[in-house]
Amino acid sequence: MPGGRLTGEDRRLIAEGLAEGLGYTEIGRRLGRPASTVMREVTRNGGPEEYRASRAQEATRQRARRRRQDRPPTSTVPAGGDGRDPQQVQEFTEFFTVLVEQQGLPRMAARALTCLCVTDSGTLTAADLVQRLQVSPASVSQAVNVLEQQGIVRRERAPGERRERYVIDDDIWLRSALAAMRMNGALITASQRGAEILGATTPAGARFGASAEFLLLMSEALQQVMDRWRQRTDARNAERER
Repeated sequence: MPGGRLTGEDRRLIAEGLAEGLGYTEIGRRLGRPASTVMREVTRNGGPEEYRASRAQEATRQRARRRRQDRPPTSTVPAGGDGRDPQQVQEFTEFFTVLVEQQGLPRMAARALTCLCVTDSGTLTAADLVQRLQVSPASVSQAVNVLEQQGIVRRERAPGERRERYVIDDDIWLRSALAAMRMNGALITASQRGAEILGATTPAGARFGASAEFLLLMSEALQQVMDRWRQRTDARNAERER
């Protein structure tokens, strides 16, 4: 029924809608469900190109079976009492984890990032992550290293504390963008060098030259976006201090 769990028939209709080239909103309208529900279902089961109703149904059964057999005593979802719907928060947590994983993050790094994102404080210790994710300290350490390399998470140690804390804040994507710009800079230099060595008039050299030009434009645009974000952040902070 609308609002309940998706059925096999729902998944068949989703697959048919995708095959027809329909968007999530129109498919959701056919099912009597929110577009976000359809998007979450498709995203966690291979994306629009790979979604198959039978495979999605079986994957759902397997996930339900694993949850019944291996349900951990703790959850990545913060404790209630704040007016939030725990079920909705859990569903969003799972959806966001899959989404950032599809952007290229390893599974464990995606889980750790989402765990931090849904925490109001935006800060957790390694022990906190081990408990919430029900994984080993080594897995948490590896996941955080990946997030640090991409500029998404930073480490802090409060005065008098022995344990490090992993922190995200409103500038989470700004730091990620800065890391991307550094990578772009290296690719620009390498592409320009490739064009020079291979010859700008050759197909291979021209390809490297075009790549350098595109990456340079992208970095310039990204720099403008970051400047605008800093301006907005400064204005917001100034307003809070009044």
